Amino acid sequence: MWASPLYTSDEQDISAVVFSSIDFLFKFLPIFFVIYMFCPKAWKNLCLFAGSLLFYLYGVKDTPWYLALFLVSIIVNYRMSFWIDGSLEPVQKKRRLAAGVIFNLSILAVFKFTHRLPLGISFYTFQAVGWLIDVYREGRMQDANFVKFGTFMTLFPHVISGPILRWKDTSRDLSRKNRGLDALENGLRELTIGLGMKVLLANQMADLWEKIRAVGYESISTPLAWLGIVAFSFEIYFDFYGYSLMAIGLGEMFGFHLPKNFQYPYMATSMTDFWRRWHMTLGSWFRDYVYIPLGGSRCSKGKMIRNLLVVWLLTGLWHGAGWNFLLWGFLLFVLVAVEKLCLLKVFRRVPILGHVYMILAIPLSWLIFAISDPGQIWIYVQRLFPFLAAAGRFSWFAGDYLKYGKMYLITLLAGMILITPLPRKLYERYKGSMWSALVLILIFWFSVYCIWIGQDDPFMYFAF
Repeated sequence: MWASPLYTSDEQDISAVVFSSIDFLFKFLPIFFVIYMFCPKAWKNLCLFAGSLLFYLYGVKDTPWYLALFLVSIIVNYRMSFWIDGSLEPVQKKRRLAAGVIFNLSILAVFKFTHRLPLGISFYTFQAVGWLIDVYREGRMQDANFVKFGTFMTLFPHVISGPILRWKDTSRDLSRKNRGLDALENGLRELTIGLGMKVLLANQMADLWEKIRAVGYESISTPLAWLGIVAFSFEIYFDFYGYSLMAIGLGEMFGFHLPKNFQYPYMATSMTDFWRRWHMTLGSWFRDYVYIPLGGSRCSKGKMIRNLLVVWLLTGLWHGAGWNFLLWGFLLFVLVAVEKLCLLKVFRRVPILGHVYMILAIPLSWLIFAISDPGQIWIYVQRLFPFLAAAGRFSWFAGDYLKYGKMYLITLLAGMILITPLPRKLYERYKGSMWSALVLILIFWFSVYCIWIGQDDPFMYFAF
């Protein structure tokens, strides 16, 4: 089984917490769903809280103190909300908020820089920080008892890899547990679509990218280099988008409306537009809790550039402590800053120029994300743009791209179609038909078959 180079899990067996696994689909999910269905309404939050902790514990069973760390985070942040809200002095209140933020981010930083990340720590840390800031701004939420808060923090559909939740978007669902058959059916549909994207598309693209890595970047032709970076771009999209759809589907099955995390980002006409569509809950988190408090765009150009730099360097660090993540964040800062200063006006007038620009910008930005070694990045760039290499040190057409292109042609074509809104529009139009149900059944069982024969990988964003 191939494992993403971005993935680290302390060598633990996490099969039960991977949504695209036999253990999860045929053991944990049906058993827990039956228990939850027959649980009295007054106890449903407690049931979800306990079940989510067991779900997390299974994933970290080889290092159970990760669960203890998670519980400490939940308890401390819950108590801190009383501490922050209990202060009437504005300066003291701000200091207490700062203490809470430092507490959370310090723990996250320790694990980031030691490269031993407990499952989901980036997601639940940012969720806790958002909670404290909301308490500071709006006052403590009176309906947030400990069980509700614990459920909000641990809810198993999202706790491992997002989306990042806000209390204001979740509190209503925590108080209202009416789940109809329509919600159950729609949840199962979204779960199946996400499963297919993960297993049938992302995993195949991961296999192609791994084959190219195994050949060695020095030995590939220019067409194969472009094929490889396109494959990685598809892999990371369908991996994370697939997970997000599965999380949304699972949430709907249990009465929760998790926020949308993707809006066809590869159709964007600028990098600014791209990051409004990609990992939308993370982007909105940085916007609301970092960018706007610093002054956002409603300030001088110099301060706006500073604000963008802070946000994008923090975004890079959120994804990892390696230098390549910082470089990746800095590259995105440069692109977004240049767009805001001049390019966005051009792209709005001539959208086709924006699409052409993004055809290059998207895979090149992911290249820094995918390869951590600076020497290897430069070698790959020379393969992409052979005029940068010394004469005779590159190959335009070695025939290698034909071999891999034929092997993965169907998956590549499917990826090109599925990054557009067209398939979803067709699905919504024929959603109630027998053919729609039949297609989803085929996707589900073919995905299960692929998982059964070992063609499955951990989600890439488990690494964050």
